[in-house]
Amino acid sequence: MKDKKKKQKGAEAATENSVARVTEIIASSAVSFEDAVAVGVARACKTLQNVTAAWVQDQTVEISDGKIQSYRVNLKVTFILKD
Repeated sequence: MKDKKKKQKGAEAATENSVARVTEIIASSAVSFEDAVAVGVARACKTLQNVTAAWVQDQTVEISDGKIQSYRVNLKVTFILKD
């Protein structure tokens, strides 16, 4: 049982000692909101290292002649900074 507690404390310490940054990106897709999120996450992972999470802050559509032209998402992307 003591070993288990030591392992948990070590994991908590690793989490406590990391520093994350959040950046905002806007991505779009002609297909869907889900595709726009996938496009945004893929692009963020191409540029940023240690991406751990993303959440949709806002969704909008671009409309022309009464039809949806594109789906846009504002994403907040979290990544862990290296030492």
